[in-house]
Amino acid sequence: MVCWPFFADQQINSRFVGTVWGNGVDMKDVCERAVVEGMVREAMESGGLRTSAQALAQQADPPTPSPNLSIRLPRSLRPSPHPPPLFIRLRPYPIPPHCVQAEAGESRPAEPEEMAAASFTAAKFLAPAVAARSGADRAPSFPASSAMRPLRRIRPARRLLAVSSDVLAGNKATPAAAAQPAVTREEALELYEDMVLGRNFEDMCAQMYYRGKMFGFVHLYNGQEAVSTGFIKLLNQPDCVVSTYRDHVHALSKGVPARSVMAELFGKATGCCRGQGGSMHMFSEPHNVLGGFAFIGEGIPVATGAAFAAKYRHEVLKQSSPDGLDVTIAFFGDGTANNGQFFECLNMAQLWKLPIIFVVENNLWAIGMSHLRATSDPEIWKKGPAFGMPGVHVDGMDVLKVREVAKEAIDRARRGEGPTLVEAETYRFRGHSLADPDELRRPDEKSHYAARDPITQLKKYIIEQNLASEAELKSIEKRIDDVVEEAVEFADASPLPPRSQLLENVFADPKGFGIGPDGKYRCEDPKFTQGTAQV
Repeated sequence: MVCWPFFADQQINSRFVGTVWGNGVDMKDVCERAVVEGMVREAMESGGLRTSAQALAQQADPPTPSPNLSIRLPRSLRPSPHPPPLFIRLRPYPIPPHCVQAEAGESRPAEPEEMAAASFTAAKFLAPAVAARSGADRAPSFPASSAMRPLRRIRPARRLLAVSSDVLAGNKATPAAAAQPAVTREEALELYEDMVLGRNFEDMCAQMYYRGKMFGFVHLYNGQEAVSTGFIKLLNQPDCVVSTYRDHVHALSKGVPARSVMAELFGKATGCCRGQGGSMHMFSEPHNVLGGFAFIGEGIPVATGAAFAAKYRHEVLKQSSPDGLDVTIAFFGDGTANNGQFFECLNMAQLWKLPIIFVVENNLWAIGMSHLRATSDPEIWKKGPAFGMPGVHVDGMDVLKVREVAKEAIDRARRGEGPTLVEAETYRFRGHSLADPDELRRPDEKSHYAARDPITQLKKYIIEQNLASEAELKSIEKRIDDVVEEAVEFADASPLPPRSQLLENVFADPKGFGIGPDGKYRCEDPKFTQGTAQV
């Protein structure tokens, strides 16, 4: 039995169609339905692939198997020394129509007659991504056969870089002060104070977590402050914010006191959720923070519902504010942009022209999965126009650029012109959570984004534009330090939630399982915790 080379150390995304002949396998038919990578070239150069004519000519004296790769037939399919041709036809995966290689050496869509052709040479069907990975700079040699033509050089596909990754590609980033929209002194100081509050608060959370003051998973926002500040500081009090598990800074930007957020992280009764929400579930009805959500995509339908309620109040109940419609902002990450809830809500929001802004905080990593490896089209903003809404891409490391985009999107929503999808490319300076050692991202990538710190950029811009002195900014930083320190002291001194709070907000019936006929909580009965109470 001769084992023919094909599978080396790479995976082929196709079932093969082969011909068993004598003691060998006709590899031409095997390759004709396969979408292969660089090993096809290597196998052809080494003589591992034969045409039908070569197989017939060498039937009496089969060639020596190539050491590169091997196809091993099941015992039931092994041929006798000289049988008639036996065809093994396993259903192949269809060849994508965009994978046909043009004669000029570039990829182009397949013509109908080409798609209907009975036989294809494997080397003629290389997807653009496959062609880019193969990296062959020279045309390989082929066996002498009119059925196979040398593969022309394919121009490598353009490498897709994040908007903020220009330094990694050898280019320099545009200075923060260049071509920025004008902001007043008051606006600039408000932005700076909010971003410093978010950064210092998260740094303190890390300290408290490692001291055992917080439990569970804690996801920090360091590095992404420009997105939260740029959007939320333009909202009014009735406007809503829906967040993710990385929600501390969103709550702070919307006006939730730092002491309430810190107490919630400590699990204390004085927290914004009375200690029952924790890090991933910040909620504040007075500030219209509709919650952080632990599962990705969970908050998008909630935000869409809030936007529908705003439009209903405006158009049906005639309860509109003088500024127009109340706006909802849904924050989520790049890992959520391939979930079904995201697409369903994009469609619904555009269909009903809801006053909502979908903000993708694309920090380029979904836990440990690079965004460029996880989606067929990494440019998330393009999904907006697919549903008829504007899609905008913005540098999420620059708060002034984010603010400019946010202002236009919010104004559109208030006027009743519908939703907007904004992709803000940013970067988190810490691991996915405080339990993540952050060993998957390259050091040069992390140092590049650290050099583009959004707070440092804004500080430089303020000083260069003479909006404030460095001493004034230092005083803001000192005041924020005092606020964060006071928040920790308040949270540490606050009481834990009473046991009577355990079953609150669980049952709609006040005389149900949680509260007895006498109006007292059943969980306060010692027999309840022992499992002997009569319920």
